[in-house]
Amino acid sequence: MSRKRHPSPSVPPLRAVAINLPEGGRLPAHAHDWDQLAYAAEGVMSVMTPDGSWVVPPARAVWLPASVAHRIHADGRLSLRSVFFPPGVVASLPRRCCVVGVPPLLRELVIELVSRPPSDPGPTRTRIAALLVDLLAELAQEPLILPMPRDSRARRLAQLLAAHPGDRRSLEEWARHVGASPRTLQRSFRAESGMGFRQWRQQLRLHRALVLLAARSPVTQVALQVGYESPSAFVAMFRKALGTTPGRYFSRSNRLPGGKRLE
Repeated sequence: MSRKRHPSPSVPPLRAVAINLPEGGRLPAHAHDWDQLAYAAEGVMSVMTPDGSWVVPPARAVWLPASVAHRIHADGRLSLRSVFFPPGVVASLPRRCCVVGVPPLLRELVIELVSRPPSDPGPTRTRIAALLVDLLAELAQEPLILPMPRDSRARRLAQLLAAHPGDRRSLEEWARHVGASPRTLQRSFRAESGMGFRQWRQQLRLHRALVLLAARSPVTQVALQVGYESPSAFVAMFRKALGTTPGRYFSRSNRLPGGKRLE
């Protein structure tokens, strides 16, 4: 007696690729015709676009809509696993870049799809693709964007702070350094990045902290490196931004590379 076959879900074939980058490795600016879900299976990556940058820790992915030019930098050794979707297939995610959490089932489906040869268009691959699209509708976005101001003086300040996130100089001190008034800089940050200077600097520090924490740096050391006077002040900022402590945030990825948990 033959087994009754169910019709395959109407999801077109997806593309999936694996790229491994060494510490400091880079993918130069490029864009794709298809939407991309870029998953950091191991390591941390920074993704830069004309509108800003995103940091993508372990167990997270960045959603890159078609035609968005982007660069990728590996902060440590990076195992990048990407799935590409024809435009219009994923209606649940926005037409702008964002970072999303990757639950275990989605992680396994991405890895399984990447491991299958593109020449295998069988029903299992089709079902994996359909389930991937369904799961994307359930993903929570994480507030990890760092928009860049366009004004030349505000942008110079942003670049200087990106190189030295622990610098505690006030906006007034920085204003003298870059040759603009504090009011002008504040106005530029707010109008062009959607954040006031203080909030923007906090977001920058959060970006840098995520890279350091993923590399298993102690929380106390990270707090000092990104400009906080005490670990408790840093943890309070982290909890306010991401809703949990650094240790719990990274425990969602089970274990960091090397099998060590953050404390």
